[in-house]
Amino acid sequence: MSSGTWSREVECLVSAGRLFKAAILDWHNLGPEIAPGVIVRANLVSGDGGVGSIRELNFTSSLPYRYLKERLDFIDHDKFECTSTLVEGGPLGTKFESASTHFKFDSTSDGATSCIVKVTAIYKTLAGTPVSDDVTKSKEIVTGHLKAAEAYLLANPTAYAGNCASVRA
Repeated sequence: MSSGTWSREVECLVSAGRLFKAAILDWHNLGPEIAPGVIVRANLVSGDGGVGSIRELNFTSSLPYRYLKERLDFIDHDKFECTSTLVEGGPLGTKFESASTHFKFDSTSDGATSCIVKVTAIYKTLAGTPVSDDVTKSKEIVTGHLKAAEAYLLANPTAYAGNCASVRA
């Protein structure tokens, strides 16, 4: 068993608050709508979308695994941060003993129209399991996720413009 981390920064042309709401808080609703080639369906398994909630994402054959379940461990609505932990599916149990991801959405100097998303993943691998390809693929998936949400928000300028309470549960 070994531990590792990876990080990625993704610049997006929408505000931190709107992207946080769309790409994190409401991804279980929005993801299947805007990324049907990747996400077949997604839903809250337990909770209301807040801390402690578990959501399941089911994938098309475009990904190497059929589904994953993640628990939302930390959400800061004011600082646009979230940490989730993989609790079932995906590479858990086959390649990883544990994995968590932290997202931080920072406004740029022109915060009304752009942000930088900082993503950090922390994982423990199963003994003797190489994961370099999985790390590369994870970075690509995260970037695709954020860019899909960005494209949706650019095409729909009033979507997710209200407060966090407007996110669909």
